Amino acid sequence: MKVPRLMLVPVFLIASSLIAQDAKVTPLMSKDLAECPGKEGLMITVVYPPGASDPIHRHNAHAFFYVLEGSVVMQVNGGKEVTLTPGQTFYEGPNDIHTVGRNASNTKSAKFSVFLVKDKGAPVLLPVNPTTAGVSASPKLNSVQNGTRTYQKD
Repeated sequence: MKVPRLMLVPVFLIASSLIAQDAKVTPLMSKDLAECPGKEGLMITVVYPPGASDPIHRHNAHAFFYVLEGSVVMQVNGGKEVTLTPGQTFYEGPNDIHTVGRNASNTKSAKFSVFLVKDKGAPVLLPVNPTTAGVSASPKLNSVQNGTRTYQKD
């Protein structure tokens, strides 16, 4: 069966707009921490396109966030939802469940830097089942490839 070329254009545009909504993660540096055997420091930047959000997850790390551009909304299980602007910070501990992470704007991108102290070689982000976390449902992380997060919906 042949698909007319004109039909492929809308499919391509729809797929492109879905991909564009994923957060882009860029690794900046990683360093083994000799004074803390088995641990490493990792620095990344994250860009949330307008309206982007993360699934419920945890880092199993000490994560220090610093907002560079735009506004982001963050919350960990049991904490208050906070809206952060450039120059503001947020901390997430190794036992925290990150229940809210999103761009506060539907029209402007947001960018922040994250410094993590984690087990060497451990994944940066682990999806959490919303049911066991005691929070509302959210898309789950499928994978992180080339700095782009992909999600699936339940």
